[in-house]
This record gives sequence, C-alpha cells and structure tokens, in this order.
Amino acid sequence: MQSIPPEGGITKISSIVRAMTPNRNLRLSVVEQSPLRKGGSGQDALQETIELARVADVLGYERFWVAEHHNIQSIASTSPEIMIGQIGAATTRIRIGSGGVMLPHYSAFKVAENFRMLETLFPGRIDLGLGRAPGGDQRTAAALAYPSAPIDVRAYPEQVDDLIGFLGDRLPDDHPFKDLRAGAPTVGIPEVWLLGSGIDSARLAAHRGLPFSFAHFFGQASQGPAIVAHYREEFRPSRECGEPKVHIAVQVMCSDTQEEAEWHASSLRLGRIQMARNEKREGIVSPEEASEHVFTPEELRFLESSGMRGTTGDLAHVVAELDDLSQQYAADHFGIVTICYDFKARLHSYELLAEAYLSGESETAEAIASQSLPPSAEPSKSE
Repeated sequence: MQSIPPEGGITKISSIVRAMTPNRNLRLSVVEQSPLRKGGSGQDALQETIELARVADVLGYERFWVAEHHNIQSIASTSPEIMIGQIGAATTRIRIGSGGVMLPHYSAFKVAENFRMLETLFPGRIDLGLGRAPGGDQRTAAALAYPSAPIDVRAYPEQVDDLIGFLGDRLPDDHPFKDLRAGAPTVGIPEVWLLGSGIDSARLAAHRGLPFSFAHFFGQASQGPAIVAHYREEFRPSRECGEPKVHIAVQVMCSDTQEEAEWHASSLRLGRIQMARNEKREGIVSPEEASEHVFTPEELRFLESSGMRGTTGDLAHVVAELDDLSQQYAADHFGIVTICYDFKARLHSYELLAEAYLSGESETAEAIASQSLPPSAEPSKSE
C-alpha cells in the first residue's frame, strides 16, 4: 500500500455534511490518552493533548477527559489531575476532567483534595471520572502502593462513598473522618462519573445515583447496550444526579476517504495486537511500519471480538455508525477516542465530526492549534 500523506490545507466539508442527515442532537466529547509516537517524546505527546483540548474547546466539544495509564510506553498520560490543570489554563469553555482516576490506587481524601482544588481554579468545569481497573498490570499496581499493600478492589464502592462525602462535606456522623475538610470551601463540587466496561460498574453507578460512562471501545462492546439498559433500570436518584446520565466512549478514526482512515487506523490495530501479546512497545508505530505487518485471521478475529477495531472511515461512514450506536444505546452523548501516529490526522478527525454534529467555529483544527502558541509549543510534526 502506498503511503498517504497527511491531510493539508482547508478542507471543504460543509457540502458533504449537507448531503447527510446526522443526528444533530448528538453531543460529543473527547477521551484523550496522550498517545506517544515511536521515536517521539513524552513532551510531544502531552503538548499535543493540550493543543487538542484547545481545538475541542473552539469546535464545540462538551467535555475533555484525560485518561490514567501506568507503565505503558505508548501512552504518556499517567496523572490526569496534572494535565487537567494545564488544559484548564489553555481553554475557556469546555468541561475538563479525568477519564478516569483509578481510585483503588489512592486515598479518597487525597483525590477529593486534588479535585476540589481544580474546582476552585476552574469553577463549574471539573468532572471527576472514576474507575476501578489498575490502568496497568498487577506488578505496576503493587509499585503504586509500595511500601503498603494495594487497596483491595472490593473496597472500591466504599471508596466511592467516602470520596463523594469528602467532596461535599457530607460524610455520615459516625464516619471516623467526619470532621476533616478536603480543602477550602467551594461554590460547587466536581461532577462525579463512574467509568466501566461491565455490569458491576453499571450497577454501582445506578445504585449510587451517579452518571455512567461505558467504554464501548474495549471489553464487552457487544453487551454494551444491555449493560447501559441495566444501569437505567436500576438507577436510584441521588443528590448528585436526579436521573440516569450516560456517556459512551467510542474509538473513531475519521478521514476524508475510507482508504485514508484505514491507513491511519492501522497503527492502532497493530498496537492492540502487540499489547495483547505483552510485546514491548516504544510508541505508536507509523502506518508505513504497520503496513508491513500481515494480520493473521486469528488477529483479525481478536480485533473484531474485542471491540477494538473501532469506527473507521470517511465522514459519511462514521456518521452512519455513530447514529446507529446512538439508537442501540438510546444515548446522545459520545466520548471520542482517536489514536493514530499523525497528529494532524487526529486533529482532522475531530474537525470532521465537529462539522457534522456540533456548532463551533468553522475554522480548521490545524489553524486553531497554531494560533497564539509560543515557538516552543508549535504543533508537533510527524516523523
């Protein structure tokens, strides 16, 4: 396959959108993992995350969530709370938060302190997404807790209760830390979301009366609509959330043509195979390198069965698939995860979706990213 150059110039896509009928009620957010290119640096990856947040802010995306991963060389995002502060300073409107904090690694009190401080700095804009997964392997989880033992994941529901109590100064009277305050008083508190890919997380979110974000892009994607339906059926209204609130995280690679999208997505597909085999990776490989790999039938079946292939194609194809997923989940809010080697291609993917669904600025994503940046922060170029 011949190399396809990155998209360039101002792409005229309004006429394409007018020829389609996308669900204009669909709301889009960003779930960002700060992917690291092979041969690139962590500084590149984190700076690109900030640039992407600025673009999403202008284009009309609703939320920008930063992931937490550990000991994974192809992902630079290890500390969401640090990145949220940087992103908040670089944006003006978009809600910002974690997607998510892996709570079993930490003290609920300290997480509450961190996010109440962020709420003080960026009032009314902070989301606190929580997960129970380790965000890495078990040895890494042990290192995060060392010299203490890792917190038993079975304590996660109690940790969630404590965290909400610390955030709102509403711990039960018999709680041993009832008199503690997690920082200075705030007008509001962060919006807490539970993240998950299975029925247990959905049930916990429902029983605690919290919003639920389902990770369609990995895990039990085929069971996703049933899991989300169970969340709605089991939901118990709370002070935090009066009715079920759902967010679906979806892997998307959108380009001007189907061929370009498949080209850019090939890097991630190979990376998923390498991860499943526990192969050492130095970052996201280029499409040129990925094109040299011939996927076996077993590898293709793995990608399909695991839900890791994602939604890949030109705008018409992606819109059709997102609208179909919206109906399957009865959901109107998607968190878009886009990972590829070329940062300009990532920006363009988000730009295409914004043109179809959102009402932000019509300026191109590349132009937005290049505005008012100091020389040291100019958009990164692919090798």
